[in-house]
Amino acid sequence: MSAKDTVLVVGAGPAGLSAAATVAAMGKKAVLVEKEDVLGGAPIISGYAKLVPSGEWAKDAIGRMVSRVEGDGNVTVHKQTKVSKLDGEAGNFTATLSDGSSVKAGSVVLATGFTHFDSINKPEWGFGTYEDVLTTTQMEQMVSSGQIRCPSDGRVPERVAILLCVGSRDRQIGREWCSKICCTVSTNLAMEIKEISPQTDVFIYYMDIRTFGLYEDKFYWKSQEEFKTKFVKARIAEVTKSPDGRLLVKGEDTLVKRPIVIPMDIVVHAIGMDPSLENPEIAKIFGVGLEKHGFIDKAEQYTNSQGTTRKGIYVCGAATGPDDIDSSIAQGQSAGARAVADLHGQQKVAV
Repeated sequence: MSAKDTVLVVGAGPAGLSAAATVAAMGKKAVLVEKEDVLGGAPIISGYAKLVPSGEWAKDAIGRMVSRVEGDGNVTVHKQTKVSKLDGEAGNFTATLSDGSSVKAGSVVLATGFTHFDSINKPEWGFGTYEDVLTTTQMEQMVSSGQIRCPSDGRVPERVAILLCVGSRDRQIGREWCSKICCTVSTNLAMEIKEISPQTDVFIYYMDIRTFGLYEDKFYWKSQEEFKTKFVKARIAEVTKSPDGRLLVKGEDTLVKRPIVIPMDIVVHAIGMDPSLENPEIAKIFGVGLEKHGFIDKAEQYTNSQGTTRKGIYVCGAATGPDDIDSSIAQGQSAGARAVADLHGQQKVAV
């Protein structure tokens, strides 16, 4: 492989898989570097259930993306590998990999993803203290298993509460951003719980509901009208345990301005999206900037879509901030196309 026909893609989640497939489809070589031992990113590693908005199981939808890349002769995959050093400039980069090999590439696509918010940082809401307080990723794993049970004793829950904005829109813990997809994921999760366990009542506690675009009808209204999800506008103070072993969700109903103490069997934290924990290292290795929250900074977007602060290096997906899977895939295509344009010496052409 030579730099003039090769794009280095870092990260093999939905955005990175999309970028690599785009490069290959345009007749160029993609070298895909993934730090984990499997491809597919968070949907596979965290065991997501059905994806929003397609309703397909993550293992099937993302699995097809993985198979497409692994079966393409124009894509070389390095698993359990990181880029430890990047030398050169746009059109002639040399990446040193942690497995001792090196890659010459004309351009680079960063698809390095995000980190799920750690609910330990919201201890007043019970995670890490009570066994029946879970995160949305843990609940999705339960949905994937086909059974809804309280982890503490295996009983079928009568009531499940989903608490929105855990690790999002919270200045007290330094999370000033909306994580964009949590509301929609939570309404979808509520329907999945009801499909498996019709006798379980699901409550969603929210500050605001942000099921953007067409998701408003497909998820917000559908979860209420067809699946009887109960929405409570509230400010949650804490989650404790009652003498009978059930969880107690305590706070204020902000519509009627009165305190609430509601017994629940399972409480689910709708966790937000944090910058990747590795972003400081990534910024140093690739010579790109980070925005104030720690996500990878983007270039001027109207004529340099998917660009970073360094020429020849592009970025896509949730590496730049919270985003949904469909948008990440589209950004991966865009970044892959821009990276191939660079190989033709068309750095100034917007895609």
